[in-house]
Amino acid sequence: MSQITADKISKASKLLIFEEPFYGLFLIGLNKTFRKDIPTAGVSKHGIGVQLSINPDFIDTLNDKTIIGLLKHELLHIAFGHLTMRDLYSDHKLFNIAADIEINQYIKPDYLPEGGMTLDSFPELNLPPKAGTKTYYDLLQQAKDDGTSPTLDNILSQMDGESIYDHKTWDEFEELSEAEKKLIEKQIDHQLKEATEATEKRKGDLPGELKERLAKLFHVEPAKFDWKGYLRRFVGNSSIVYTKKLRRKFNKRYIENPGLKIKFKNHVLVGIDTSGSVSSDELKEFFNELHHMHKTGHKITVAQCDTRINSIEDFNPKKDFDIKGRGGTEFQPVIDHFNQHGRYTALIYLTDGECYAPNNCPKNTLWVLSSRSQMTDHLPGKTIQLN
Repeated sequence: MSQITADKISKASKLLIFEEPFYGLFLIGLNKTFRKDIPTAGVSKHGIGVQLSINPDFIDTLNDKTIIGLLKHELLHIAFGHLTMRDLYSDHKLFNIAADIEINQYIKPDYLPEGGMTLDSFPELNLPPKAGTKTYYDLLQQAKDDGTSPTLDNILSQMDGESIYDHKTWDEFEELSEAEKKLIEKQIDHQLKEATEATEKRKGDLPGELKERLAKLFHVEPAKFDWKGYLRRFVGNSSIVYTKKLRRKFNKRYIENPGLKIKFKNHVLVGIDTSGSVSSDELKEFFNELHHMHKTGHKITVAQCDTRINSIEDFNPKKDFDIKGRGGTEFQPVIDHFNQHGRYTALIYLTDGECYAPNNCPKNTLWVLSSRSQMTDHLPGKTIQLN
């Protein structure tokens, strides 16, 4: 690869940030590699994520606009979830065409490299605009079966060999297990969220074609419990006093002493039952409630526990939590951790309740049972159920 090629990609990336900040910022977060065994460009696997694979010889044939169009084309495939979707369709060639038709509608015509698939590529089919990949796939399948599109027949014949339409790099994703695909999808979601937050900080607009998709990444269901009111009563006067010296603010009465900022803050330890008996839906319910606990202003530290504590970290609503555990159930490790550390003012335990009662429970212990669990009274402290 020549320096000229690298400079072209760099320039196009900067222009994309200026023209469409979200896509430019999304592009920055992706690994890029150059390879000559693909005709144009594509998305390939990279660890538990994805990367852009680009043929440098093809880039050298494009101008600034069409390089931007090519990059955005690949970014749209990632954002629309096409990489792990193709194996749901029996005819991969038709899926490749349908996916290209969908995303190329969101790229300016003069930015598309020559040969880019559009609605106008199939005038005899009168395809509806922005109808979605599945609709285009079904319409193309019907046209193929009926023989009503000479254009489609011609394109399909070209795809028997190496073609700009074949999405060769996507084959890597079809070899993955469902668990591996979910890891990749989760990583993509994380990168989309980062690009969204960075775009909003720059006061940029989010692309209309992805607004619904991006909104779902940040969606939090309404709380199933009044955490603000209950925590105020539950924690009561057990706040911890934090003091902080202020360099710029001095005590007006005693000038020689620096100022002190005094803040009363509750530090709540939240235990999450990550044992195998807790379903994925219950865990989702628990983390949704965590978001609402955090909004009350209390400091929240989360301890994930099955038969032992697998993770302890402060709750950050912008950070994805990896579930750790899925073994048996023991409540005692979290109770012991609370008692051994004096920094917590209260303990909340999110669980399905399927375990014997622990010993030495602190006074301010609240057991929160999932909406799917059976209500129980065997746990020391107060018990509520989400509903």
